[in-house]
Amino acid sequence: MESILHLLFLLQLLPLLSSLESYNPQVKYFINCGSASPVDLVGPRNFVGDKNSNPSFSVGKNNSVQNENPFPGISPLYHTARIDTKIFRYMLNINQTGSYLVRLHFFPFSFKNTHLADALFNVSASNFSLLSNFSVRKSSTEFPVIKEFFLTIAEGNFDIYFIPADETRFAFINAIEAILLPPNFFIDDLTAIPPLQTKDGALRTLYRINVGGQEVSDTLWRNWVPDDDYLTFPSSVTTSSYDGELQESHQGRLVVTKIASDAVYKTCKYVSIYNNGPSNFPNITWHFNVSKEARHLVRLHVCDFFSPSPGTVKFYLNISPNFSEVINPNSDGFSEMRIPLFYDYVVSSDDSGYMSFSIAPNDNSIKKVAFLNGLEIMEFVGNSTFEVPVEDETRKHLALMIGSAGGRSPSLTTERIENASIVTNLNLKLKMSLAEILVATENFNPKLLIGEGGFGKVYKGTLESGMKVAVKRSDSSHGQGLPDYCHEGLEMILVYKFMEKGTLRDNLYDRKECLKNPSAETEFTWKQRLEICIGSAKGLHYLHTGPDGGIFHRDVKSTNILLDEHYVAKVADFGLSQSGMFDLDNISTSLKGSFGYLDPEYFRTLQLTNKSDVYSFGVILLEVLCARPPIVNSKQREEINLAEWGMFWQKEGQLEKIIDPLLVGHINRNSLRKFGEITEKCLKPQGADRPNMLDVCWDLEYALQLQQTLAHREAHEDSTTTAASTDLALPPMQNLSYNMFPVDDYSDTTTSAVFSQLRVNDSR
Repeated sequence: MESILHLLFLLQLLPLLSSLESYNPQVKYFINCGSASPVDLVGPRNFVGDKNSNPSFSVGKNNSVQNENPFPGISPLYHTARIDTKIFRYMLNINQTGSYLVRLHFFPFSFKNTHLADALFNVSASNFSLLSNFSVRKSSTEFPVIKEFFLTIAEGNFDIYFIPADETRFAFINAIEAILLPPNFFIDDLTAIPPLQTKDGALRTLYRINVGGQEVSDTLWRNWVPDDDYLTFPSSVTTSSYDGELQESHQGRLVVTKIASDAVYKTCKYVSIYNNGPSNFPNITWHFNVSKEARHLVRLHVCDFFSPSPGTVKFYLNISPNFSEVINPNSDGFSEMRIPLFYDYVVSSDDSGYMSFSIAPNDNSIKKVAFLNGLEIMEFVGNSTFEVPVEDETRKHLALMIGSAGGRSPSLTTERIENASIVTNLNLKLKMSLAEILVATENFNPKLLIGEGGFGKVYKGTLESGMKVAVKRSDSSHGQGLPDYCHEGLEMILVYKFMEKGTLRDNLYDRKECLKNPSAETEFTWKQRLEICIGSAKGLHYLHTGPDGGIFHRDVKSTNILLDEHYVAKVADFGLSQSGMFDLDNISTSLKGSFGYLDPEYFRTLQLTNKSDVYSFGVILLEVLCARPPIVNSKQREEINLAEWGMFWQKEGQLEKIIDPLLVGHINRNSLRKFGEITEKCLKPQGADRPNMLDVCWDLEYALQLQQTLAHREAHEDSTTTAASTDLALPPMQNLSYNMFPVDDYSDTTTSAVFSQLRVNDSR
């Protein structure tokens, strides 16, 4: 059963806790690892060097290293580190039981012939696996990587173990913080199914968002970052702020409020139905990447400074995609306004790897407004398999045991894999051995990395024969169930013919030089585009007509159509594909696909057919014609969704108004007419009214013949009949007030009839 969410924890509001704004933690540990000198940070926080004896903590015998060439402006806290190829630990003397915030600071730098970015290790504390197969990329050398956790720690010794992944690796740490939290920062004795039990668990911070505000810090030195990067439609929302005082009590009782800074509660983003007229965007949506199939604690922060009186505002909260409830800041009978509150939920993510939150006005609310002030997402940490070593002599054995139990890291560095390159050809009757692949990719040289998808990272390689290939290496966190080309040990690798021209989307959108000089002849001609569409259609037809009902691709989009050096198209990426043989698996409670391409009938019925691929292909046809993404951020609602926009102009008989400017003067009117008809058929609302892919192939072939038959016989291969000679005026594409989303699979969304596409939980 593909359970999307489990929302198990309701509103927390108890007369227990006063403001965090004035909270001053009495128990706190700040350790500057590998140094004898103290470092003061703003706050104030005084990090003491661990080389000096200190009654509050101790560290075993291991190595300390110093940054030989520190970057200007980098805090002295990151000039040193504690490092070892064996297990080492920090032992903190905890004198008060309670919930603690623990931060681990990592900053990779070079010393001698070693770079800390080559470290690969695990971190364990209180029987929890805080970090597993952890490494810090060399690209993080400008800013430290800080990992934050919440744990309940009993009085006594609190040990943090740093465990190299195997005997060839090492672990390091630059700084450690442990801060006692206010009482009841997490509450377990409320009704929940099952109980939250945070006091017996551990949490890792993923996101801490100041909605509507700037980056701020609170008295626990937690950073709250702006929400703009996570908004689906940033231009559709309004920011508001409040300059007055916030309430801290109700009828003389202190309440569980202000778990965030005042600055968080005094800003928000909101959407209103009737203020300044109806809104084109009746909701606000945020999207976040999260771990797959993991439990998360989600904390929402609200402060109602909109209501003229208590009880006049309530709004909907939706969490991706099948949970909805009404948020009423005055549901507990508060008579005062501007009281900061927070709501906690336990959310179990599915296998899509993302989570979305939406708020929308409630029609039954007196004042129809929805707002949010802050948002936190924390992941529950799993139990550790690490066993505390009895004596130092066991360190090496334990390190090897843990390294094998954790599995090989999917992000092994070049130095690590060089040891594997001497692997002999084991003659496992595979098409290609791991040793051959390592040679072809220069041991998975990061310089040869050309992409990353749902299965894993993709490297460019060259075989001994000179053939260029694309090598797709499995990421253990992305279980796609795809057949492997090479499977030796823990390595799962796919090898494809290298497609020199990349994806269809890249060729459609990345044409800045041509746009700078519109008079220049474009090599990506209308004839080539038609041939690419025909080749792709034939590929889908082949899938659909195979034995046992064929195969449904389920993720047809322009990034999954690859082009070789001759612009010959191949359909790729079958991570979501499904057998066409009818069974109950074809009816699912979980939508799979990509935003902007999803068949609306599939969304309504949850029944998958080959006509769902046909609809997605219709969106691609419009992409090819218009050279724009399926979803854009536009102030004009009708322009947001390409399928709707294109069909509007097709029905008006003016499809030429939205074609790619590079095609103006190079496309025949009859070819365009036929192409528009094909596209309209593919995008029919009902699957039964759509053609099969064989019919689409025939119609596209006919559109190509029309283009070639009426072409001028000029030197340029595709200088076809011009607008003047065919009585077809093709104006340049109108200047549109939209911004293209980044070309990734999480940003293709819409709020129209295909608003359902915001709810896809397996977009890749």
